[in-house]
Amino acid sequence: MRVGIVCPYTWNVPGGVQRHIADLAETLIGLGHRVSVIAPADDDAEPPPYVVSAGRAVPVPYNGSVARLAFGFLSAARVRRWINEGRFDVLHVHEPAAPSLGLLACWAADGPIVGTFHASYEKSRVVSVTAPILQSALEKITGRIAVSEAARTTLVEHLGGDAVLIPNGVATERFAMGEPLPGWPGRGDGPRGGAGDGDGGALGFLGRMDEPRKGLQVLLRAFELLGRRRPGLRLLLAGPGDADDVVSRVSPELRDRVVVLGMVDEEDKVRAYHSVDVFVAPNTGGESFGIVLAEAMAAGAPIVASDIEAFDRVLLGGRAGVLFPVGDHEALAAAADDLLGDPARRKQLSAEARAAVRAYDWSSVARDVVRVYETVSLGSEGVVESGVGA
Repeated sequence: MRVGIVCPYTWNVPGGVQRHIADLAETLIGLGHRVSVIAPADDDAEPPPYVVSAGRAVPVPYNGSVARLAFGFLSAARVRRWINEGRFDVLHVHEPAAPSLGLLACWAADGPIVGTFHASYEKSRVVSVTAPILQSALEKITGRIAVSEAARTTLVEHLGGDAVLIPNGVATERFAMGEPLPGWPGRGDGPRGGAGDGDGGALGFLGRMDEPRKGLQVLLRAFELLGRRRPGLRLLLAGPGDADDVVSRVSPELRDRVVVLGMVDEEDKVRAYHSVDVFVAPNTGGESFGIVLAEAMAAGAPIVASDIEAFDRVLLGGRAGVLFPVGDHEALAAAADDLLGDPARRKQLSAEARAAVRAYDWSSVARDVVRVYETVSLGSEGVVESGVGA
């Protein structure tokens, strides 16, 4: 099958949707399908061979964040040319409601279109203002996928219609094994200067450090408390953002125990998950699934996460990770402290997380997506919205 996938966000900046699309494309290629992805990308970028650039992206406020999107005459022309040359059996548009390439692709395409909805939000000024324009594009989508119940609810309440529920995928084997980063002994117990010594250990965070809804500010406040209780505790941070700004928000006596990696490649991201005793996901909202959380689970990292709905679902109500009230840094500090002092509990949560995340392995998720492709190709819209993958 010839599949064209449309990515709304710039390929140059890592993100959950971009990772989802890359893993889906590579899995489909491994299954024998011919796949091409179009995405915003800087001219000097070097994306994988299956990615076609639609031009440079510009920052746009969207869903409580600043997304880098592409929209305009140049992007529209590149999208039309890509569609005409690709002769796709099915076009798969991600985040078709975002003011980016998805809308352009829907307007330009004539064949079967599948739309995947990732976002979860209560209100969106962008969607409200552009609703009439969106409808002309969304009406052309013959199969809808939502990656979570939260994303599905957002679709129903804001745009109308329903969707098949197919979760984000995770390359579980990629994350299962990994060596710790240099200077980080990795998970374990005993005389290693980590959690086993009673006053040490390592907490980890991965996400956009300059985006408030990722919750780094909550983690830093918790570290202020916990760092004083545990003189050997360290904090490992990875993701885009200003490292100097982040460190400046930590008390001077604790700064030498905060390590900021900045943006990391896929290999170092895996190693980061294997370098910490407890992975923290302190997000304050706006997450419909939480791919970073699922990656940490696949790596077997014991997790402390905020109790937003999406995380509660992925962590099975607290069975595969410890949940704390959103924004409560004291509760986060207490939960992390308990885990750092309880190696048996960490081992149990690690096993539960690895077992729970198998449901999201790409080997099964991609096959559910292919079934949607096959259904829309046959023109059975009703089956796509209510039966496949549900």
